[in-house]
Amino acid sequence: MEPSSIEKIVEIDAHIGCAMSGLIADAKTLIDKARVETQNHWFTYNETMTVESVTQAVSNLALQFGEEDADPGAMSRPFGVALLFGGVDEKGPQLFHMDPSGTFVQCDARAIGSASEGAQSSLQEVYHKSMTLKEAIKSSLIILKQVMEEKLNATNIELATVQPGRNFHMFTKEELEEVIKDI
Repeated sequence: MEPSSIEKIVEIDAHIGCAMSGLIADAKTLIDKARVETQNHWFTYNETMTVESVTQAVSNLALQFGEEDADPGAMSRPFGVALLFGGVDEKGPQLFHMDPSGTFVQCDARAIGSASEGAQSSLQEVYHKSMTLKEAIKSSLIILKQVMEEKLNATNIELATVQPGRNFHMFTKEELEEVIKDI
């Protein structure tokens, strides 16, 4: 498998994105569950699903592992992936972190992955509620640059945004190059 073909940030619905760290095959199962839940909710209620409800649905699947009387689709082991669900719903911008056990918590800013401890402490130092999107992108990239072993470039990072009134947007290679040159 070509490393550049593996997406670590995906769209769940037009108003929700998800970042992952860990076993990609496990993440795919959980992402598929999230997508099915958002579509079912839309067709049933004619409204978008909240970010928390999507996270809860995925968490419920993750928490089912090892249960003898669980649904036959349940896993026999915990999922080996941490997920960040981010989006905008009627409560405004929302971010939820789900660990491999299926436990989830709401966050303002969160880092996952191999260098997450250092990145998380840097995030806590720079994050504030009144931050603009441009400031958040710049701060995130500066932190990534500090914790990544490789040089930051448009082929080894992914960046996506979800804003009020706008859909999920995955940055193109050209857009990434543009924001990287600003740091």
